Amino acid sequence: MDNLRHQMVLHQLGRRGIKDKKILEIMERVPRHLFVNEELHASAYDDGPLPIGYDQTISQPYIVAFMTEQLNVQPHNNVLEIGTGCGYQTAILSQLAKKVVSLERIPELAESAQLRLQELGYANVDVINANGWNGYKQEAPYDRIIVTAGAKKIPEPLIDQLANGGIMVIPVGKILFSQTLRIISKDSDGNVIKKTSLPVRFVRLVNK
Repeated sequence: MDNLRHQMVLHQLGRRGIKDKKILEIMERVPRHLFVNEELHASAYDDGPLPIGYDQTISQPYIVAFMTEQLNVQPHNNVLEIGTGCGYQTAILSQLAKKVVSLERIPELAESAQLRLQELGYANVDVINANGWNGYKQEAPYDRIIVTAGAKKIPEPLIDQLANGGIMVIPVGKILFSQTLRIISKDSDGNVIKKTSLPVRFVRLVNK
């Protein structure tokens, strides 16, 4: 698996323009195959998403790397992740941030992700079974927010919970499995700046 992971980083990430050396190093360390069912281990480092049950997926490695790079996580940052899924993106973030709060609306996925992350030694993570649309006020504001599900519009609670000087990365689009990645930032005065990035395909962020 180590060689497959190395090839993933070399061909899917490095040659496609992912430049952050720390992200490349982390993605070469994190055992992606342990975040999917055993029968999918051989496909874990392929260039595409994989099913994780409950009509959810683990994202394509390149998209994980690209969104993480855009988020520009610093060691002192507190990060809010919307959509834990199997916990792979969470594991990547945990290696970059001070703490990660990750919300997952499907109880079974939240429970299995928390257990998996603990077993693999990612200790600075709290997985919470909650709907991500409204964020998580209890530990706001957050220096960084990442959303791994497609929203029809940018949820206002997430903008409110983003700290001044913070960055949020979120797929936005009204069509299922067709969104555009948006990079949202707040300046030191709390002014919101929105930028558009590449087209992506995510499952729907549920607003209820």
